[in-house]
Amino acid sequence: MSSAQAAKFSNELLAFIDAWKSKPGNLIMILHRVQEEKGYISKEMAQAVSELTGTHLARVYGVMSFYHFFKTQKPGKYKISICLGTACYLKGGQDLIDESRSLLGLSNDMVSTEDGLFSVEPVRCIGCCGLAPVLSVNGDVYGKLVKSQVAEIIAKYKNMK
Repeated sequence: MSSAQAAKFSNELLAFIDAWKSKPGNLIMILHRVQEEKGYISKEMAQAVSELTGTHLARVYGVMSFYHFFKTQKPGKYKISICLGTACYLKGGQDLIDESRSLLGLSNDMVSTEDGLFSVEPVRCIGCCGLAPVLSVNGDVYGKLVKSQVAEIIAKYKNMK
């Protein structure tokens, strides 16, 4: 079984990789597309990209580790993004992260909950500075928050399972 088969890339993704593998800047574009399709880039997926592009695995990991956009752990079904841009940070964005992680029982090394329902990640900007601090769950935006409101937002998604 090839790495691409093990990584379960779609035919569309394989065609994209084939079209981009010899272009300048290909690795970033290909990794973006892999993450777009899969939600993250596992070891198996990185190995497949390496083999399909003829790029050393170390270079693939070098690009993945340099750009913070690339995720190596699978996000939860409900991805909680909390803005830490200047306005949000100054108005309590870090408190929202701390509260979310605490309510979900996430330690510092955990990206998502054990049941795979939730993940929490800081982001640099959501684009709603006037609503600072801002939290989004899979694109649903909640603004002008205080940490006591986080439990209610999480409960809403727990009930949706």
